[in-house]
Amino acid sequence: MSNAHKELTQQLGYGFRDGALLARALTHRSHSSRNYERLEFLGDSILSFIVADVLYDRFPQLSEGELTRLRATLVRRETLATLARALDLGNCLDLGSGELKSGGFDRDSILADALEAVFGAVYKDGGIEAVRSVVLRRYQPILDSIDPNSILKDPKTRLQEFLQRKSLATPTYSVLDVSGDPHQQRFVVECRVPGLKEAVRGEGSSRRNAEQAAATRACELLKCETDD
Repeated sequence: MSNAHKELTQQLGYGFRDGALLARALTHRSHSSRNYERLEFLGDSILSFIVADVLYDRFPQLSEGELTRLRATLVRRETLATLARALDLGNCLDLGSGELKSGGFDRDSILADALEAVFGAVYKDGGIEAVRSVVLRRYQPILDSIDPNSILKDPKTRLQEFLQRKSLATPTYSVLDVSGDPHQQRFVVECRVPGLKEAVRGEGSSRRNAEQAAATRACELLKCETDD
């Protein structure tokens, strides 16, 4: 096990019995066919379950829809990438030469996927209680700082209220594309927002979902949640 991997296990608070699992969790597909994608698939589901379980117990007053929105905030790519950077996960990754040259070690998508793969690896190595401990160790500061009232409004509402506080015009949404069979359609929506030079896009299984995805992206760029 490399020094970087040893440092990672110390920060995770978990020692692997099977070091090969950790190595695979940190291997991108550009480096090897034996990569983290299957572990990522597993880790994604495990993380979602653990976060849902914690939120269920921590916020008994919240509805199913509110819990779903709160969980989505905690397990989204940006949150995972932030946690991965705190672990210096990019320094542990095995990437192909192309990904290395293009900065893949600091790309949100790769960092988020690799962290989920690490969670999956911990589960396969030590079971559900081991991975629960690892996840909560990383998420505890976030969980302790959660203010449900500032998170639970849907993205379109948060975006509109933010713009109103700034005395800016309301956003406009346009459907760019609809694809797929009637029972399995995919919508692509564009959102134009005062304060952003370029329009943002969102995708979803309905027009509403796509609009919410676009509004989420706009809120992230405008930092709606941190506005006073």
